[in-house]
Amino acid sequence: MPKIDESRPFIPVNITVLTVSDTRTFIDDRSGDTLVARIEEAGHNVADRKIVKDDITSIQAQAKGWINDERVDVIIATGGTGLTGRDVTPEAFEALYTKSIPGFGELFRMLSYDLIGTSTIQSRATGGLANTTLMFALPGSTGAVRDAWDKILVSQLDNRYRPCNFVEMMPRYGESPAVPARNS
Repeated sequence: MPKIDESRPFIPVNITVLTVSDTRTFIDDRSGDTLVARIEEAGHNVADRKIVKDDITSIQAQAKGWINDERVDVIIATGGTGLTGRDVTPEAFEALYTKSIPGFGELFRMLSYDLIGTSTIQSRATGGLANTTLMFALPGSTGAVRDAWDKILVSQLDNRYRPCNFVEMMPRYGESPAVPARNS
């Protein structure tokens, strides 16, 4: 049964929050506020928070800056995962992944189905690894952010979560791929 192993010390990670929107500001960014509150309540550090326009170049420029900052462990974006022409967060993030985490989007949609039914098919939530930085793109609604954090990310970003979690693997994300042995 999955659970938190209280015998292990908690390790806080550094998480950035990126809101992708043409209209939101820090005054009305409820989904960003929700993420920040939950990250801090869980004991993690909010390393930075930005709002960028729904534009691949802007999204990638901000993400690349964080990916190249060795103090940043995780990037969580909210917004821009729908189907409209301006929804480009998945394209921006996926182009930066060195490894995708397809199970993240699949699990998010499975959990969302119980809450919003078949409307979950319109979500293109995605997750991946860019070099050694975990990246997750969530829908822009407060409910979707809450569900993704509470039902997936809070446990996977807790090194005490058993049987496994993202945090305990972080030191190994930068490993070189194994080289196959040559046959003599």
